[in-house]
Amino acid sequence: MTTELITSRLRLRQWRDSDRPAWAALNADPEVREFFPDLRTPEQSDASLDHFRSEIDSRGWGWWAVELQATSELLGMAGLDPVDEELPFTGVEIGWRLAREHWGHGYATEAARAVITYAFEVLELPEVLAIAAVGNKRSHAVMRRLGMTELETFTDPTQPPHLAESVVFSIKNL
Repeated sequence: MTTELITSRLRLRQWRDSDRPAWAALNADPEVREFFPDLRTPEQSDASLDHFRSEIDSRGWGWWAVELQATSELLGMAGLDPVDEELPFTGVEIGWRLAREHWGHGYATEAARAVITYAFEVLELPEVLAIAAVGNKRSHAVMRRLGMTELETFTDPTQPPHLAESVVFSIKNL
């Protein structure tokens, strides 16, 4: 069963085919992709949407589409995923990515709070991690607003050299 998370303003839900144009535009924006290796083509964005949808279908959670309830507009994504096997630690990470026009409204923090609640209350995870490039100060600020603690700086082998220096944050299920 696919889970939806609802907040006062947002719905985190399964992806729809109608999300494809907005998701592709978000992934083609150089500011949104500043801390990712490259921009994404529409085909690459479609492939990621299909992958996210498949993971949510198979386990009930993952990278959810985030929509504004008032308008049903796709804002981006937020969710959980197991940490990449190549990283020097294990666990489940939280993440988010919003279209630039939706930055600065508290949506990332609101969505992430719902995700953390789900991770702790439903999945009963002992801890949730967040990973970001050292230079990604906007994401670091969200992590701190969520009550996450900075653990360490490390070299992420999955990223190109100019993005490899990364920080991992943690929040524990108390």
